[in-house]
Amino acid sequence: MKDFKTEILPSPTFPAPLALPLGLIPSGVHSTLLVQALNRIFRPELSDGDLDFLEDRIMVIRVTDARICYRVSLAEGRLIAVQDERPEDLTIEGTVYDFLLLTTRREDPDTLFFNRRLKLCGNTELGLYVKNFLDSLEMEDRLGPLLSVMDRTTGLIGRFA
Repeated sequence: MKDFKTEILPSPTFPAPLALPLGLIPSGVHSTLLVQALNRIFRPELSDGDLDFLEDRIMVIRVTDARICYRVSLAEGRLIAVQDERPEDLTIEGTVYDFLLLTTRREDPDTLFFNRRLKLCGNTELGLYVKNFLDSLEMEDRLGPLLSVMDRTTGLIGRFA
């Protein structure tokens, strides 16, 4: 019987010269900008309480090749940037390309996690809530023309990788 192994190909990476200046910006600045955008994008879900699973919990999103780390939580029905050093409950880690694959729906979260392209550490129940929340979103309605730009960028990066 033949042994079939799935080869996990490395993700294309963000160019190091571009990542260097991004890594010099404090995490709090990155996190603040992200939560401002996400509070607009997820406004309906926030008002419906669909993100309450993040209440008083810290989620870290680490974009390894861009040297960016976001620390996010939920307080009083809004996503907030976490500035302190409390330990995180959940960490999601991947490359720019892998997060673009997720956002543009070129790959589903299960495939990215199963193939270890996105890594999840910490509270697995919280991770499952996040994954299910992301699965339920219709990004086309949320991001409009930006999603098209992201999709073309993902294709371009994948082609030259």
